[in-house]
Amino acid sequence: MASTSAEIIAFLLTISGWVLVSSTLPTDYWKVSTIDGTVITTATFWANLWKTCVTDSTGVSNCKDFPSMLALDGYIQACRGLMISAVCLGFFGAVFGLVGMKCTKVGGSDQTKAKIACLAGLIFILSGLCSMTSCSLYANRITSEFFDPSFVAQKYELGAALFIGWAGASLCIIGGSIFCFSIAENSNSPRRGYAYNGAASIMSSRTKVHNSVPDKTPPKHFDKNAYV
Repeated sequence: MASTSAEIIAFLLTISGWVLVSSTLPTDYWKVSTIDGTVITTATFWANLWKTCVTDSTGVSNCKDFPSMLALDGYIQACRGLMISAVCLGFFGAVFGLVGMKCTKVGGSDQTKAKIACLAGLIFILSGLCSMTSCSLYANRITSEFFDPSFVAQKYELGAALFIGWAGASLCIIGGSIFCFSIAENSNSPRRGYAYNGAASIMSSRTKVHNSVPDKTPPKHFDKNAYV
């Protein structure tokens, strides 16, 4: 029962993490920068993995898509590939997780389902690592440019999408680890034997042997006075 509850908690954590990671990919604010006036913010620059935009004080946004994938910086291409891999791995992990859980009716025996659940945990851990690496690589580029005194172009700060990606990656790694521990719990659990049939057969055999032995007690002899 405890293992089943742990698998349900792990599945909820991994699915929540996968949803957060999937929502991070199209999110706009991967990096943000503002130009402040004396009273109000005059413009907001922001960018993600697909485009860069500027929003003025009236709320009008002007965006420019990245022209060519081959002309992009290497870190943006790496972040795209890692995030797409994280989303795809999370999908397959969710499928294997459903099959490997004890509360489902598919997957075969308990040992087979435990192996499938462990595989789902490994896939979710790999998905979380991909998302964590992508967000960390992007954040490292932002921070290195921000603290570089020789960098004269527009400087950005960390956007909300990075924190969402880190949170989703953490949930995937934690839930995947719980899935992996489920196979250890199943292997250490003792096998329950049914001794009722064996006890009944032993008792029945003893009863048969007792009944098959002839009664060798000598007959009682009565005197003639016993009938008087």
